[in-house]
Amino acid sequence: MIPCTKCGACCVAPDIAALDKPLGLVCPHLGPDALCTQYDNRPQVCRDYAPDELCLKIEAATLEQRVANYLALFGLTAEAEVVKRAKLLSMKRARS
Repeated sequence: MIPCTKCGACCVAPDIAALDKPLGLVCPHLGPDALCTQYDNRPQVCRDYAPDELCLKIEAATLEQRVANYLALFGLTAEAEVVKRAKLLSMKRARS
């Protein structure tokens, strides 16, 4: 069993449908310390997650690099960039 390193990558890189969180965007419940601010009330998908070899493969000094490593490993870098641009455009339109 691989212990959780509390790196936060699993709260950013994958999409989490139960939280309506898109691919590559930070979960709104992830705190600045890379820990879940809603840990006791987190959805089942988060409760069921268990650290594995993937966590070792994406290790890096920063959360940004860990997320980039995760997305690259699964070939999702371009898709995540599209999601990010769409989110930014949506936010810009909402402010107009």
